Amino acid sequence: MVADWVSFNVIDTERQDWARGWAKLKTYVERTGNARVPYGHREGATPLGQWVAEQRRAYSAGEMSGQRARRLERLGMVWSVADERFQENLEAAKAYYEQHWTLCAPRTATALGKPLGMWLANLRRPGALEGHPEWKTALEAVDEDWNPDWPADWQRHCAALRELVADEEGQAGTVEVLPGVTVHGMDIGKWLGRSASRRWPQSRRRPLSRPRRPRAPSSGALRPSRSTRPGRAL
Repeated sequence: MVADWVSFNVIDTERQDWARGWAKLKTYVERTGNARVPYGHREGATPLGQWVAEQRRAYSAGEMSGQRARRLERLGMVWSVADERFQENLEAAKAYYEQHWTLCAPRTATALGKPLGMWLANLRRPGALEGHPEWKTALEAVDEDWNPDWPADWQRHCAALRELVADEEGQAGTVEVLPGVTVHGMDIGKWLGRSASRRWPQSRRRPLSRPRRPRAPSSGALRPSRSTRPGRAL
């Protein structure tokens, strides 16, 4: 009888502690808009970051009930720390794309305080996305050419050119691109003049007998100038 009473009270106390942790997490989510709690964060006297870490551990070990898991998921709980970090970097990638029209960022690029260029470079390594097909899908939803078969530098210039020739409605219009016209620090006029006299890059992942042309603005939108007059910078 005594053992049953002690067991009941232990279980009841654990339930109350869990409910208090959940309530603190709910307050945090309502204030910040997400359930990404830093490990050292305290919500009042509650070490909420440690509590969240313990919930992830219990979930991964199969020790959490389905009801608790669903309640946490409704608050936006991300069970995998790797997935959580990916989502944070993905938001930075979206912000970078809005400004640069490409995710072929140089290694030094940053966005929202994140080292975005290095993160993307690491994800382009062979096997980096193995076991995470949803990451590849999410990146392609932002920029289907985030990991092109052709050189990333070419794609950066091409994206800058698209930005240059786009009109207010986002449709390409005819424009003369002079040497010296720069976009995001890149001399698009000079690059276009060189590219016009070269072969298009071939895929590094397809047979050479099946070259694939990188995406570019429609040919009617581009007209490199032979003039050496410097253009304007954007």
